[in-house]
Amino acid sequence: MTIQALKGFKDILPDEARLWQHIEATARDILHRFGFTEIRVPILEKTELFARSIGEATDIVEKEMYSFTDRNGDSISMRPEGTAPVLRAFIEHGLQTRLPVQRLYTLGPMFRHERPQKGRLRQFHQLSIEVLGLDHPRLDAELIAMAWLILEELGLSTSLQINSLGCQACRPAYKAALVDFLSSRQDLICEDCQRRSQSNPLRVLDCKSSHCQEQYETAPAILDHLCPDCAGHFSQTKTSLELLAVPYAVNPFMVRGLDYYTRTTFELITDALGAQSAVGAGGRYDGLVAQLGGAKNMPGIGFALGLERLVLLLGQQNADACPETTTDLFVAALGEEATVKAFPLVHLLRRQGLRVAMDLEGKSLKSQMKQADRACARFVLILGAEELARGEAVLRDMTSKEQQTLPLAGEPEAVCARLIETITTKEP
Repeated sequence: MTIQALKGFKDILPDEARLWQHIEATARDILHRFGFTEIRVPILEKTELFARSIGEATDIVEKEMYSFTDRNGDSISMRPEGTAPVLRAFIEHGLQTRLPVQRLYTLGPMFRHERPQKGRLRQFHQLSIEVLGLDHPRLDAELIAMAWLILEELGLSTSLQINSLGCQACRPAYKAALVDFLSSRQDLICEDCQRRSQSNPLRVLDCKSSHCQEQYETAPAILDHLCPDCAGHFSQTKTSLELLAVPYAVNPFMVRGLDYYTRTTFELITDALGAQSAVGAGGRYDGLVAQLGGAKNMPGIGFALGLERLVLLLGQQNADACPETTTDLFVAALGEEATVKAFPLVHLLRRQGLRVAMDLEGKSLKSQMKQADRACARFVLILGAEELARGEAVLRDMTSKEQQTLPLAGEPEAVCARLIETITTKEP
């Protein structure tokens, strides 16, 4: 009996890995344009980190984390999201000394024990982006616009929903109004919502039950309870988004699934993935650094993009989303003598920076041309007994199908230089 991957854990095979690399390269390029630098944090953290940051009454902490007790008796968890580990590192290593503003991103696997669905796995990958040290609403708009730009340059179509969750000054009044509303509907909502209506009432608005959502259609909206500072911040965020030509819709019942959010929150939505409609989401967490033991009054904002969902969308919306070739040159050496001749040449070409593939067994031309097609080779260099006798090779342009001969006279370095020059002049 063969051993298979765990339920909710997925292998990323080579053909699909190209899409992942394309997404990651596009995102990194845009992040660097906006002045972000990468930080890499561990997969394992103390469970307390997530209980204190995400919130003990959230689904993630209550039901979904992979947690265990290690040999020292400490409770350890596999990270379910990226913000808390980045902030832990930010505090632990004194990165606040690099302020006024720190722009960080991290990329890697997260883990939640959920029911696997399309676009939702138990090991999933996120690009997490964090900005610390600035609370101006223009930053909120800039960060949202950057997320929009990443999706735009990937060729993906989504819609943007935004909301404000207020702050410690205005949220208590809203919670009181929401608790009053929920108290009259206890018999109409699910058990989880009944419990959360007492422990963490905002969480009920994030319930995935369609029946519960119907009950909340007439719930009080937090936007009607914002204090003047939060209302002004949200108004400036919207104005700044309009200046950047980023279209949005206000969703007054969007609360997100984590307790640390304050003020601006947002989601990037698609209708192409069924129930898993959010491909990216985030918001402000102005009190989280202090909550984790860092500097007081340290503002922060961030978002995450789900890579599995981006890959699914890329395949559905744009089948040619990653058209670039993966191989500059495929060397088709036919027979042992030609293979021995080509072998050192291939190594020299790779040392010069070219992406070169070669069949090391000297198979038939038909077989090797199929390999070149699978490798998406831009050029194929054909070298067989006849070519060796003439002291030349045949260079085939796989796009135009044109062929030309290339002299093999001289040292391998000279042949390599001529080949690179020929390929370079033919590049579109």
